[in-house]
Formats: sequence, structure tokens, C-alpha cells
Amino acid sequence: MRMVLFQRETSGFPNKLVPVLTTLLFVLVSVVPLHIPGFAVVTPAFALMAVYHWTIYRPDLLPPATVFAAGLLLDLLNGTPYVGTSSLSLLLARSVLMGQRRFFINRLFPVLWAGFLGTTAAVVAFEWALVGILHGALLGVRPFVFEAALTVASFPVGSYFLARAQRAFLMRV
Repeated sequence: MRMVLFQRETSGFPNKLVPVLTTLLFVLVSVVPLHIPGFAVVTPAFALMAVYHWTIYRPDLLPPATVFAAGLLLDLLNGTPYVGTSSLSLLLARSVLMGQRRFFINRLFPVLWAGFLGTTAAVVAFEWALVGILHGALLGVRPFVFEAALTVASFPVGSYFLARAQRAFLMRV
């Protein structure tokens, strides 16, 4: 049995805002371009990392309306001609993850990372197909694959900051 000397209060309103605020922060970080020679401007999908993390650990504090708003903000900040594609992608990812949470809770980081790899692959493939359909042409796959690889490679950093925020403000026994 584990003895807990201090327990953070998770019922306070400011603490309940941590998932929303970190998700919005990750949306903002998602639109900061990385200039890599030889490639178009590609950024990791940090917003997907936040949705993945909070859906697994505290889905009660990141409702679908917030996920939709984060996706909408992401599309507006990116200047995407198809506003709503990110919202749809993030909401679908959240819906699928809600059914798979039990496989990821209390697992080692490599298991979480493998789950994120699968989630990212599915989301990027969905976005590639959806944007291609909306555009009315078959799009090149290279930028989407590079975004997915960059996102999966960046996951340990994003996950570290989200876990720190969770431990600092939302500890649960």
C-alpha cells in the first residue's frame, strides 16, 4: 500500500484549466515553423500530443468542445483553406483513444510512444486523404510522412512537459 502525505486538490477551477491551457499552448507551438533546409515548412503536431495525453490521463478535463475549438484555432492560425479538418482529426483521435485508454494507463513510456506512433500514423493518413478529397487531387505524401516522423520524434519532449504539468497541478491517487 502506498502512503500519500500530500495530495493536490484537483477540484479547484484553476487546476481544471490545466489541460485546456496546455492544449492551447501546444496549438500555438504547433504553428511555429521549423525551417529545415530542403523541406517545406513543416511543424510537429503538438496539438495532437496534448489531445493524446489528456485523453488518456484526464479526459474529463478536456471535453470534445475544447478539442474542437483547439482544432479550429489550429486551422485558423495555419491559414488552412479547409477549416475544420484539424478539428475533425483531433475529435476522431480522441474518440478512438477513449475506447483504448485502458491499454495505456499505467504503462511504460515505450508503450505510450508506440500508441502515439499508431495514432499519429492514422491521423496523418486521414488528413492526407481528407485534404486530397477536398482539394480534388491526389496530394504528395512526402510532407505528410515527414510531419508524422517529426511529430513522433518530438513526442518525448511534449510528453515530458505535459506530464510535468499534470504532476504539478492534477495529481490523483
